[in-house]
Amino acid sequence: MLVLSRKRDESILIGDDVEITVIDVRGDTVKLGVSAPKSVAVYRKEVYEAIQRENIAAAQSAGQDLTSLAKALRERRRRPEPDEPAS
Repeated sequence: MLVLSRKRDESILIGDDVEITVIDVRGDTVKLGVSAPKSVAVYRKEVYEAIQRENIAAAQSAGQDLTSLAKALRERRRRPEPDEPAS
């Protein structure tokens, strides 16, 4: 882990296009500003982790849904189709 000291209004750069600026420091709280291209997702860590948990849960749920659907389709194929009414 790289550890840097910065004062208010000082920045660090990550690569060529991400800049993190110290906006304010009050007690044990630091307010940061992040400038990054729209193609770079920027999240607070706890929000990112929550998104990851939800994505995993959704993927598992989708797998279960597909298994249930496949089972229902197999069962439907086994049942004889009702005769078409005569015209």
